[in-house]
Amino acid sequence: MRKELKAQIIDQISAAIEQRPNFYITDIEGLNAEQTSALRRACFGKDIKLVVVKNTLLAKVLEKGGDEMKSLCPTLKGSTALMFTETANAPAKLIKEQAEKFGKPVLKAAYVQECAYVGAQHLETLCNIKSREELIGEIITILQSPVKNVISGLQANAGGCIAGLVKTLEERNN
Repeated sequence: MRKELKAQIIDQISAAIEQRPNFYITDIEGLNAEQTSALRRACFGKDIKLVVVKNTLLAKVLEKGGDEMKSLCPTLKGSTALMFTETANAPAKLIKEQAEKFGKPVLKAAYVQECAYVGAQHLETLCNIKSREELIGEIITILQSPVKNVISGLQANAGGCIAGLVKTLEERNN
């Protein structure tokens, strides 16, 4: 492979990591054509970009990153495929689902929300990471709770009038 082509591939991998900051390093070696096609379709359906990369080129990209990214380098042995995503837990769930069917892919490592996870033992932890949308939903629920309490207090104490609001606030302060 020519040096220019290697530099171009390194730039493409770096751009993909910048665009989709969460990525998983997996091993898909041993999947037949039908299984690989099913994996690619599943990735496409969940907005996950699947790319097979050379270990040496990926290592050069990871070396440019911080300490967390550099800690992923020892996992670059054998066949390597990258799964890029914006939703932190989507690839973990997909890996778990596909591994139950075909025995592959196997999680080597992951870089999720600026943290490195090395080894397949972290798959369950990665599956349980909440997505951005789930966290926003929980925050909204928490914020709505005090408002619901005030409204229910108003309706119960004074039928929704201003005097009821004052009475509720006085009771809260005491």
